[in-house]
Amino acid sequence: MTASRSRARLSETPPRAGGPSRRWTVPRRTAFWLVALAFHIAMLGTTLPTPLYLLYQRQMSFSTLTTTVIFSVYAFGVLTALVLFGQVSDGVGRRRTLLAGLACSTLSAAVFLSANDLTFLLVGRLLSGLSAGIFTGTATATLVDLAATGASDWATLVATVANIGGLGAGPVLSGTLAQLSPNPTRFPFLVHLTLLAAAVVGIWLMPETVTTARTGPRLRVTRPRVPAAMRGTFTRAATAGFAGFAVLGLYTSVAPSFLSRLLGLSAPALAGAVVSTVCAASALGQITLVRPLGRAALPVACALLIVGMGLLTAGLTLRSLTLLVVAGAVAGLGQGIAFRAALTMLNSNAPDGQRAEVASAFFIVMYVAISLPVIGVGLAADLAGLQAAGVGFSLGVALLAASALVALRGQDGSRGKKNFPHADVEPPLTGDAAW
Repeated sequence: MTASRSRARLSETPPRAGGPSRRWTVPRRTAFWLVALAFHIAMLGTTLPTPLYLLYQRQMSFSTLTTTVIFSVYAFGVLTALVLFGQVSDGVGRRRTLLAGLACSTLSAAVFLSANDLTFLLVGRLLSGLSAGIFTGTATATLVDLAATGASDWATLVATVANIGGLGAGPVLSGTLAQLSPNPTRFPFLVHLTLLAAAVVGIWLMPETVTTARTGPRLRVTRPRVPAAMRGTFTRAATAGFAGFAVLGLYTSVAPSFLSRLLGLSAPALAGAVVSTVCAASALGQITLVRPLGRAALPVACALLIVGMGLLTAGLTLRSLTLLVVAGAVAGLGQGIAFRAALTMLNSNAPDGQRAEVASAFFIVMYVAISLPVIGVGLAADLAGLQAAGVGFSLGVALLAASALVALRGQDGSRGKKNFPHADVEPPLTGDAAW
């Protein structure tokens, strides 16, 4: 073994009060892929309960409104973690922060494994949100740290694929396992706990990438602000993003109810596949289409959201599985493009010293979008019926996307170029941003 290889495997952790310690680690290239795998496994857990909501609803006898509240608690957990723990890894190190995120994910799976009433479901979703909020931003930063010099774009792409791939794999895995297992609400979480154990081992073996002295964890409330000069740009970008994330919230919380109560299709595997289709379409839009579309990306995204909501309205009215799936794919594609294009626009216009604040404000709006509208759907479903609630939601999102489209088209040429000056400006995507 060469000296350089030995140094890669035996690393000195950043100094602590008790002096330096040495531990065995894997090479940085291996660590890169172990972190990506852990990222995928952690995000898989956040969507694992989606196809199981109907089973819980039958077991515990709660309403559609309660289902949407359970789902929305996840967003509250993510927001809490973003606001309080956004910069913790800079002080305590990437490895410790990633392990804390995985610990929350493990606790979440354990709570779901023993769930026998509504309180367990709420606590499990809160822990899942905390895990995503703590883990995913740090995982993206860690992948960039571990990547070769000049390969930050590649590392960001891997982070995006690991994140969205996990989100899409979760419903498929739990739906399939629930279909095959005699204990459908517990077996998926047993499998996830096994995967999390492997993820913990991988993160434990990674070298620490933060080499500054550790200051210990400090909870510092993030206060995002939007500069007055770019509030118009922020409003247009956030409106389009809000519409897209509201659609994600709808499909990942209420889609199983649409299939079961309107179409008579209650198979968990089918519900998981429908939700996974939306996530896959979002990934396609984010990764492949934003750069080629350039300044047209955000208007195209709004148009796709409008078309997708039209298809969803038709699918709910005609009770057609095909239309519901196609609607999810079209709207998911629009959501992915809208998110990436909106974040690119904001990064292009934000002052150098305020990009993080503007991005944080944008993420907060997105997590509000993924939670509050679906609670409204749940309330409307209990009062007026699920079909009427879904149609009303579709019309509301279409109007919101249309208003964003009109605002974008209303800009003159010079302002349009200013708001999206470079088609190849890459936003600093974080894992939690994918949701």
